[in-house]
Amino acid sequence: MATKRQEQTKLIEKLSKRKDKDGQCHFQKPEIEKLIMMFNKYVEGSPHNKLDRLKFRDLLHDMFGMTDDILMDRVFRAYDRDNDNFLNHDEWVMGLSIFLRGTLEEKTKFCFNVYDLNGDGYISREEMFQLLKNSLIKQPTEEDPDEGIKEMVELVLKKMDHDHDSRLSYADFESTVKEESLLLEAFGPCLPSPEKRQAFLNLISEDYHHKY
Repeated sequence: MATKRQEQTKLIEKLSKRKDKDGQCHFQKPEIEKLIMMFNKYVEGSPHNKLDRLKFRDLLHDMFGMTDDILMDRVFRAYDRDNDNFLNHDEWVMGLSIFLRGTLEEKTKFCFNVYDLNGDGYISREEMFQLLKNSLIKQPTEEDPDEGIKEMVELVLKKMDHDHDSRLSYADFESTVKEESLLLEAFGPCLPSPEKRQAFLNLISEDYHHKY
């Protein structure tokens, strides 16, 4: 038991100092401890001691109100840094660090990775169409809703495609978001709303504030 506790203390220490190419950990040690406790509860009984995609999607739905299957799957992919189809402690904490407290640059990279469905470094016309088709509510009066989505894709390209190659590179996406931060989630919600974000942060800081 003592060894497990020591391992957890070492893990918390490591994560609190974590800083790499994808950003740094934005949580305090007591918050990391709470996140690891949550993680351990979610993976209880799992043979891998890791969080699988389905359980993670349930969490995104229950805690952050996400409903879009494609986006939830892509958020999981963005968290899963080693691409093993599971989340470990490290990926869970670092993913939530960007998701909840990321800098604009970290969130821009995160959203771009979510929207780049095939991972080729570009958001293509087809990917935009797929994402917008899922996230927009269809109007019953529309004869061909696909036409409206195609028009929207063209409008987005006009606004965001700075090098005019009919697709969005990371540079296109980044410079657009710097000019207009509201376009960070141009292709559908993949970050929590301010209310859901705050509710989750309250959850992990409760014990900390009660203690000190």
